[in-house]
Amino acid sequence: MAYSQGFSPHPKVSWVGAAPTGVASEAEYVEVSVVEKVDPVALKVALDEALPPGIDVVDIVQAQGGNLTERIDASEWRIELDGVEPEELAKAVSVLLAAESVEVERLTKNGTKMLDVRPAVVSALVEPRSSDAGHDATALSRPCGILMTVVRQVTPTVRPDDVLNALRVVADLVPPVPARATRMAQGRLDGEGRLVDPLQQDRES
Repeated sequence: MAYSQGFSPHPKVSWVGAAPTGVASEAEYVEVSVVEKVDPVALKVALDEALPPGIDVVDIVQAQGGNLTERIDASEWRIELDGVEPEELAKAVSVLLAAESVEVERLTKNGTKMLDVRPAVVSALVEPRSSDAGHDATALSRPCGILMTVVRQVTPTVRPDDVLNALRVVADLVPPVPARATRMAQGRLDGEGRLVDPLQQDRES
């Protein structure tokens, strides 16, 4: 592994758009610099052996130029809102998408500040309840709105809880229990607002 120079060298490992605290993720990307060429498959095996259970390396490629920061500018999130009817969520989402600006309040170490969430929201739609609950009839009988949203990675970062706060502002939507957010994908937006796999050009080289 390559290290930085100076009195306190650090390994050259860079996380791109790391997920905020308190959310799950199926799509985290990391860039590792090495001093000599290594076999990607062997590196994947070594990393998997070193990582704790539940954190798995899904894919690994040798970079063919550029860096990941240039290839990632948005994330897709899956937000589950237990106790919220899908129809109620869909109405709130429609109001959010119709707005030009939706400001929410965020608490920072320097006090509260206002953040306009709307420009970062590329798309948002409500999915029907999936079969995630398995054969648990009680779970399936409870209302659960599932929001799929693509959010630009802007500065300051717009997080899933900011999107939920925006729904509260525009439609007074307040889930009875904390929502569960999972990042499903990251990538660069194409002309139709879809995410392009950031490793695609390395696989094709």
